[in-house]
Amino acid sequence: NNTMEPSLQELLGRAGGGGAEAAGGADIPIPDTSEQIHISSLALLKMLKHGRAGVPMEVMGLMLGEFVDDYTIKVVDVFAMPQSGTGVSVEAVDPVFQQEMLDLLKLTGRHEMVVGWYHSHPGFGCWLSGTDVNTQQSFEMLHPRCVAVVVDPIQSVKGKVVIDAFRLINPQSAMMGIEPRQTTANIGLLNKPSIHALVRGLNRQYYSIAINYRKNEFEQKMLLNLNKIQWSEGLENEDCC
Repeated sequence: NNTMEPSLQELLGRAGGGGAEAAGGADIPIPDTSEQIHISSLALLKMLKHGRAGVPMEVMGLMLGEFVDDYTIKVVDVFAMPQSGTGVSVEAVDPVFQQEMLDLLKLTGRHEMVVGWYHSHPGFGCWLSGTDVNTQQSFEMLHPRCVAVVVDPIQSVKGKVVIDAFRLINPQSAMMGIEPRQTTANIGLLNKPSIHALVRGLNRQYYSIAINYRKNEFEQKMLLNLNKIQWSEGLENEDCC
């Protein structure tokens, strides 16, 4: 029966996932975890410094960068929002402060757009709470590719930063039985999800995005200068301490 063919194809397409087409010929948008977010050294240091300064409270800020292509997001800088507490809420995103900060950054040569937000989870790992999910929903209403980055300044140690990036899964896709697309690229590395994150809705309400770190020439010099020996250290007496 010809009248049954479109609905049958639609059902088969929904069951198939990746190459499926919805009724009307449009591709069904599904989450893609082969996407990468490149975080600069400057942005990473500022997030960690802000997070540690706020311990034991949670702090938040906005990330500046650009959406390079469909599989790459670049974060070049961040700035803190005047908020801290046991939970970060949508009301914490002050639009007046945000616009004033963006205008001031443009005067310094920063013309990047907001690509997402970050907040800290001091001591309890990287995942999104119900409040975080609501906050991320407000960001994705502004731009569907906005990212939520969570950093743990307590568990982070030298050489290993506890950080993860998330984006929400469309609940309509989950209700229709469409599974998130699996990672097929060999570029980057996804963190092994913790049991705590899986219980809190990872791969059901939101999915993780691979994070990569890239340094330009100026950031390389900045990092090398952090451990540079100062001339005053030669005046210290090693036996006195």
